[in-house]
Amino acid sequence: MEKFSLRNLLGRKTEGEKHSTRWKEPPPGTTVLIIDDSKTIVSLLKRMLQRYGYDTLHAYDAETGIALALHHQPSVMLLDIVLPGMDGFRAVRLLRRDSRTAHLPIVMISGNPQAAQQFWVQKIGADDFMAKPFTEADVMEKVEKVLKRDTSADTRAGADTEESRN
Repeated sequence: MEKFSLRNLLGRKTEGEKHSTRWKEPPPGTTVLIIDDSKTIVSLLKRMLQRYGYDTLHAYDAETGIALALHHQPSVMLLDIVLPGMDGFRAVRLLRRDSRTAHLPIVMISGNPQAAQQFWVQKIGADDFMAKPFTEADVMEKVEKVLKRDTSADTRAGADTEESRN
């Protein structure tokens, strides 16, 4: 049995991942809300994201995370599935039902990446899923992917609005 360690939790990094510069710098004010009950995971995600220019907010439970999402309107959310009190599945359903947060990109995260979970993540409206352990590359790819998808949707919506004026 492999001993629990921070390296096992995050996954192993290749030499190229340690100092990757392939990630785009986000526009100023791009904020990621991290909702996870592990202080270690929150700290690591904050450090990774801030290193590449993202602003971060965090919560250790879903109720606080939903309140932060409503108040701050983050650019993307990283939401753990297993949380004390309300779980991540219920949190996504509540966020999607509220017009103030329905549009926010959500990446669900879990240490139990079974296919059934991925099915439910998609069924309840999350934008993507990331398994623990994860690497810095995993985090950055997921965040950039959902932000790009969100920006594409905004661009299409703007074009639709412009076309309707003409």
